[in-house]
Amino acid sequence: MPDSSGPLPSGPTDPHSHSRPAEVSVRHLALHLTVDFATQTLAGHATWQLNRPGAAASELRLDSRDLLIEQVLLGEADTGTPTEFELGPADPVLGQALRIQLRPDTTTVTVRYRTGPGAAALQWLRPEQTAGTQPFLFTQSQAILARTWLPCQDSPGVRFTYEAQITVPAHLLALMSASNPQQLSASGQYEFRMEQPIPAYLMALAVGDLQFAPLSARTGVYAEPATLPGAVDEFADLEQMVAAAEELYGPYRWQRYDLLVLPPSFPFGGMENPRLTFVTPTILAGDRSLTSLVAHELAHSWSGNLVTNATWNDFWLNEGFTVYFERRIMERLYGPSYAAMLQALGHAELGQTMADLGSQSPDTHLYLDLAGRDPDEGMNDIAYEKGDYFLLTLEQLVGRPALDTFIKEYFARHAFQSMDTASFLVYLRRELLDRHPGLEARLRPEEWIYGPGIPDNAPPIGSARFAAVDAAGQSWQDGTPASRLPTADWSSHEWVRFLHHLPAGATAAQLGELDAAFGFTNSGNSEMLAAWLPRTIAAGYGPAEGALHDFLTRVGRRKFLTPLYKALLAAPADGPARARRLYAEARPNYHAVATSTLDALLGRPAGA
Repeated sequence: MPDSSGPLPSGPTDPHSHSRPAEVSVRHLALHLTVDFATQTLAGHATWQLNRPGAAASELRLDSRDLLIEQVLLGEADTGTPTEFELGPADPVLGQALRIQLRPDTTTVTVRYRTGPGAAALQWLRPEQTAGTQPFLFTQSQAILARTWLPCQDSPGVRFTYEAQITVPAHLLALMSASNPQQLSASGQYEFRMEQPIPAYLMALAVGDLQFAPLSARTGVYAEPATLPGAVDEFADLEQMVAAAEELYGPYRWQRYDLLVLPPSFPFGGMENPRLTFVTPTILAGDRSLTSLVAHELAHSWSGNLVTNATWNDFWLNEGFTVYFERRIMERLYGPSYAAMLQALGHAELGQTMADLGSQSPDTHLYLDLAGRDPDEGMNDIAYEKGDYFLLTLEQLVGRPALDTFIKEYFARHAFQSMDTASFLVYLRRELLDRHPGLEARLRPEEWIYGPGIPDNAPPIGSARFAAVDAAGQSWQDGTPASRLPTADWSSHEWVRFLHHLPAGATAAQLGELDAAFGFTNSGNSEMLAAWLPRTIAAGYGPAEGALHDFLTRVGRRKFLTPLYKALLAAPADGPARARRLYAEARPNYHAVATSTLDALLGRPAGA
């Protein structure tokens, strides 16, 4: 175990954690867990090494939610002595504070525990929910769900190294956000190490019938056997992405960069777990057209994983930089016109989010006040796209070379540290704005960060390739047969643009003509299906009913599910009843991250 202690966490208090890291903080974890698919539980112990500025603090506070705490020891698991502990009042979002009494000489604490059957971070899949014949487990710790499978200081401002011993059924492979095996262990026991300090939300575990294929000396992909060949082809450019990212903003600091393709119930497009990005199979389009998502998760290796938002109120510091970085990677690999399409798609999504929230809503600020709320509520296009738009505005004003120098130094100077919004503004002024007279007045950073909507100094967003798509769409509306439209060289992004810009009142007959020409209903491209199916719901287009049912019961990605259920709820006749019937059938396949959103949307009582 490491015996060096880093600086104690500082900065703003995290409203989403019971911990008090300024008094006592964790610095290294030794985790021992057994994975039991029969009971759908994890059981074992977590041993924490502590940072203590002195002997004044008499207790360690950890976050815990729905965990069964069996025993707490002062010291290591095999030599420690039992100590008193207390679980505080339960909060439905924050869980409970685990308060552990310390002695003045205590430097190590061990918690023996097991997870509850409904642990929100854990997704237990039956074989029929996978691409194979074996069960599957994966975790999703962001934003504050690590506490549902690990007693920890569940704040992005607290970082720690870890080692783990995980025992699983002998025919399954275990993986973590750490050094990983590339083949099965005959004993079913796996050892892991993460030597770079990470926050708890980047703790990750997956167990399943998985195989590995290398893509380069430092990149590779894990997937179920049936999925692996397609994934290898889809991610052939992964090493080029890592190299392009390094050329932009400095060395990759995490040794390996591997991908794990999860079953379809994964609620996000991707999750940037260090060394092992989790990705949805919905990006396996067969033509590498949706891999900008991988560029996004890779960019998190700098923005988020290396320099982390101090609290979830500062979430834009993770995601705004990451979206900007992602598009710079894609521009370097595939050209400016490709990156411009991604920018335009994101800008359209931002406009829709602004309309949904209301342009003057406090929720359209970059810096958020999420105290008393689930931080998941702040994980929308404001943090991602408005954050990126702020950086684009800065790029236009100061020039790309100066901004690139600033970002590269920002990552290097704050590596393996957290950053809050106020501190970032101080750094931005000192290192960039003050060096260019008049720049701050032209940028107006406080208006962007603490104000609603989009300031009027934002640059225009456009795409020549999308302009051609829009012209083709207008030509179809003017009477040109769909089969005669110039679509031969369109990418997935151009098709999505075309579908998003279909007239709101498009009839079932019109959709039938498009479907006959382009085969949208039978597309294997999830982005295209997610853009097409809401149109078919609104128009009552019967031939797409089977595809809609299959999509909703197979795919768990929240980005796709929410608009589809909204479209069903808005449909005439039995739309709301149909939405609830489909949801009742599909809900067991969804992760808690998705059901927490959809339960509220569909009026499902908590715990039902």
